[in-house]
Amino acid sequence: MKGTWAVVLCSLFLNAAEIQGQLTSGKGRCSCIDKGSDFIQQKALGKIEVIPKSSSCDHVEIIATMESTGEQRCLNPNSKWVQKMVTALIKKK
Repeated sequence: MKGTWAVVLCSLFLNAAEIQGQLTSGKGRCSCIDKGSDFIQQKALGKIEVIPKSSSCDHVEIIATMESTGEQRCLNPNSKWVQKMVTALIKKK
């Protein structure tokens, strides 16, 4: 029985490692599963959405939408590249 739980826990950890930068589908919680990606190709970027801290999520989330595919990815708000990109976009507007 203990071996079964070990297998289940290992598979959960491995699955969590594969979904970095992906969105969750639940309501009333953070949209991003983890801290997100540190870098994406700027050419592929279509839109960026910055979601501030709230009562349902205790950290800032940055969600990028890819222009060609419409795929959404979470970006790491602590990444220097992401911070520079968001700052540049704010100045541009």
